[in-house]
Amino acid sequence: MLAAVGGMVVPAAIYAVLVVALGDSSALHGWAIPTATDIAFALAVLAVFGKGLPVAIRTFLLTLAVVDDLLAITVIAVFYTSEIHFGYLAASLGVIALFGWYVRTRRPHWWLLVPLFAVAWTFMHASGVHATVAGVLMGFTVAARPTHGETESRTHYYEHWVKPWSQGIALPVFAFFSAGVNLVDGGGPGELLGQPIVAAIVAGLVVGKVIGVLGTTWLVTRVTPLRLAQGIGVRDLLPVALLAGIGFTVSLLIAELSFEHGSEHTLGAKAAILLASVIAAVLGAFMLRWDARQERSADMNRDDVPDEVTSYIGDEQDRETH
Repeated sequence: MLAAVGGMVVPAAIYAVLVVALGDSSALHGWAIPTATDIAFALAVLAVFGKGLPVAIRTFLLTLAVVDDLLAITVIAVFYTSEIHFGYLAASLGVIALFGWYVRTRRPHWWLLVPLFAVAWTFMHASGVHATVAGVLMGFTVAARPTHGETESRTHYYEHWVKPWSQGIALPVFAFFSAGVNLVDGGGPGELLGQPIVAAIVAGLVVGKVIGVLGTTWLVTRVTPLRLAQGIGVRDLLPVALLAGIGFTVSLLIAELSFEHGSEHTLGAKAAILLASVIAAVLGAFMLRWDARQERSADMNRDDVPDEVTSYIGDEQDRETH
């Protein structure tokens, strides 16, 4: 969690310093753009290029990205809500409470859960608070442990049910409509990419995330009793820190909320997010592949003692195959 906080504070600071230093202080409202991590794309890159690495690395990335997204949603709710209609907000919270009660009953039906979700989402949107907050709050109400004698937690069950729709339809559609960047109008790609906001976002996502995540992790493990999982050193988290720079959909959402639609800042921010996400993904994939080539018995935490890592990314799929 602390690494996620560092991974948000440092990119935001780098962004603010650069836009002011480069003479575009009007772009300061977009300070939260480079703080986000797209968990779906980051985990996809890790799954493809990280086979053979300790599962603890995947766990670290998953925890980092989840906390990062929760903090990003909090930032959206607090800093990007101009006016709140408390009547609609109370109605949304009431429906969310009803959803939370019903989803924990013995046999909740999807044909009741979906309308409750839609109504809560609609009321939250009408309140002035971004509707994604409703989704996060409803997610918190679902039982994370098996209940009523079930062998599988309902969060796990619903995740598998929703995942194909989310990653197969919702994310691509959102990315398609949000990532439109016009490189022809407004002076062409040179002028667009030359905006101070572009350099600020790219530096924040690619450099700031690495400094924030690794720096915070190093500091915490030095000054507190907290330690990384056995066999994992701070250096081994470099690919994870790079993947945290894949802001993509979450950063695009914050960019839409930060500036007027179609403005130069919006177009520049979108171009920067796409560019930074590609750079972070490529560098992260390269480092994952590099580390994965190392022997499994290698001294990954640099303590001159062979590590006792027994679980690796890809092992689960191999066991299922065999």
